[in-house]
Amino acid sequence: MTRPRTALTCCVLALVATGCGIRPTGVTAGGTAPSGISKDMRIYFASDSGLRGVSRPGKKVRDFNAAYRLLLDGPTREEQFNGLANLVAPEKWLRVTSHDGSVTISIPHSTADAPQDQSTGQLVCTFARAEVLLHGTRPDKVQVTIVIGGERAGPYQCQQFLSH
Repeated sequence: MTRPRTALTCCVLALVATGCGIRPTGVTAGGTAPSGISKDMRIYFASDSGLRGVSRPGKKVRDFNAAYRLLLDGPTREEQFNGLANLVAPEKWLRVTSHDGSVTISIPHSTADAPQDQSTGQLVCTFARAEVLLHGTRPDKVQVTIVIGGERAGPYQCQQFLSH
């Protein structure tokens, strides 16, 4: 009984003495840690699994019209291949204003099938993101109201459309 135990003890000690074979290195600088929200504009598109946001790095958004143009440009070919689609029809009379985190989208007539459909979510989330970038509003504080003709829908928050 003592021979197998002695042999096992010797093997364990030999393994511990040799280590794992990885030699220590010095400190490696990894740069600064990410903090806060991304500075990139996100555009929201429809998919079979619900609304999805995609980043547009390097695209500067100086006003709501620029965000709307990015949305109307639609998904890239790769994004289309991955199942993303733009359900928002171009509306030349669309107007977007904001005051203290409350965004209002004015549209003469609706392109949405229902107040909670993905095309409405595309507008709400894209303009909410633009509000964050343009005015520094916290994402959870942005409220978006849609006025179609004289009827109001909302206020909505982007999160309402992302949870479906």
